[in-house]
Amino acid sequence: MRDTWPLLQTIPFPALRRRSISTLQVNVGYRCNQSCVHCHVNAGPGRTEEMTGETIDLVIEVLNRRRIETLDVTGGAPELNPHFRRLVGTARKRGVKVIDRCNLTILEEPDHADLADFLAAEEVEIIASLPCYRECNVDQQRGRGVFATSIRALRRLNALGYGRDGSGLVLNLVYNPQGPSLPPPQAALEADYRRELGADHGVRFNNLLTLANMPIQRFGATLLAKREFARYLALLQSAHHADNLAKVMCRDLVSVDWQGFLYDCDFNQMLDLPLSPRGNGCTDRLHLATLLDPTFVSRSIRVAGHCFGCTAGQGSSCGGALDEAAE
Repeated sequence: MRDTWPLLQTIPFPALRRRSISTLQVNVGYRCNQSCVHCHVNAGPGRTEEMTGETIDLVIEVLNRRRIETLDVTGGAPELNPHFRRLVGTARKRGVKVIDRCNLTILEEPDHADLADFLAAEEVEIIASLPCYRECNVDQQRGRGVFATSIRALRRLNALGYGRDGSGLVLNLVYNPQGPSLPPPQAALEADYRRELGADHGVRFNNLLTLANMPIQRFGATLLAKREFARYLALLQSAHHADNLAKVMCRDLVSVDWQGFLYDCDFNQMLDLPLSPRGNGCTDRLHLATLLDPTFVSRSIRVAGHCFGCTAGQGSSCGGALDEAAE
């Protein structure tokens, strides 16, 4: 797989500073029951990287010590980590909001028959990847039969109360473009999803989040192989909106990899650009234990060409579009 970093590091991006750490985004492992073309983590069934119980304990201690508001758990398929439920349950007991970035198909894996019930009982917010409301498009991107499995999983979550107003069980869906293009306006696409999924499958959800594909890992290598990398980067740069800089996720988030090392965001984690008190060009590698010191503050954020993926057009973050008016 060809690495896009040598190209990305030469592209300047406006300087960014962190405001605070209200969200701890924890990647508990790269193993997944799927292998998607757009996956910036390069996750798949053959990956073996997995966060240990000791590091999970440290995550919990950091949540307590720094009074983190939100724990955002990701992977791979995060539910495949054997300590996933302990992490979620402990965080919820301490009043921390927990987000599970779920691929939906994991709910039908043999060893996870009660997973949906667990998530509902803990009132975990689910952010579920469903790259289209049409079967042919989803199966093309994620594999044959994935759409049908995802619909069954969504119906099961709906039956538990997810996606229903007033239930307290939030179910958000995620859209990624299939190729090197920007996502369409989020509100309009959400209306399409709501109409098509409701009419054809009886599925309910709270919000649709549109995310741009990052030119790194598997997707970046595909762009290089098809000689579309330069065109896609030019598109991201030309669509940059400065107003989105104030809303990008790294301003209030720290990302943690499966070994416990810290990054400014999940994308920097995949590029192996560790969080550093001194920003770009520094090779320091900080661990979760650093956050146990309540006086530790890291304001500098490492940036490069891939960051235009978060500021182009309506913007893109772990919470979806940043400013739909930009479209």
